[in-house]
Amino acid sequence: MLKLENVQSGYGNILAVKGISLEVNQGEIITLIGANGAGKSTTLMTISGIVRCRSGKISFNGKEIQDLETDVIVKMGVCQVPEGRHIFPQLTVRENLDMGAFLRNDKVAIKKDIDYVFSLFPILAERRNQTGGTLSGGEQQMLAMSRSLMARPQLLLLDEPSMGLAPLIIKQIFEIIAKIKKESNTTIFLVEQNANQALQVADRGYVIENGKITTSGSAESLLANEEVQKAYLGI
Repeated sequence: MLKLENVQSGYGNILAVKGISLEVNQGEIITLIGANGAGKSTTLMTISGIVRCRSGKISFNGKEIQDLETDVIVKMGVCQVPEGRHIFPQLTVRENLDMGAFLRNDKVAIKKDIDYVFSLFPILAERRNQTGGTLSGGEQQMLAMSRSLMARPQLLLLDEPSMGLAPLIIKQIFEIIAKIKKESNTTIFLVEQNANQALQVADRGYVIENGKITTSGSAESLLANEEVQKAYLGI
């Protein structure tokens, strides 16, 4: 579904992604793990067109997207949940969800999808008339994920969904990630510092260091890899 070939991108004179290549197949959960500043978030933002690709190719469903604008990429079926959530704090939970569906006009299906995300996150149903800014960090993360699901993405990009959350909420978030894949067949590209949790739900993974992919393989093989254990799993 998604293929990156020798992609480079960055900010100003700084090259943050230094020629990475990876693939995401339909129906998979792929995780990209690495230390803070390794280039994980920049990789996702380059796929989304927020950070421009300086060289290399990015293909989605066989079509090159590296030169397209972000709104066009979203219309093609790629949706990103950004690091830090970035919900609309002055809008209610329901209004945030409506914003996620702004490209759609199938009202019956939109209502069905709202019911679905409320079934995933019952606390949001209780808070539907509350403004986003009054929610807890965990609830805001749930809302950010739900808002993206309202776009019915083929590929969901999740950027650090566990950041700043309590362990119990983190566990819940990752259970929901696995459930989304199972129930909706949404393909998920997960960027995460919590390598253990990410590899527990992923099919395959890549390790990025200083803007380059250094290791890749099945989630099971990465969990068993001694270097990955020492560097990212605290073993």
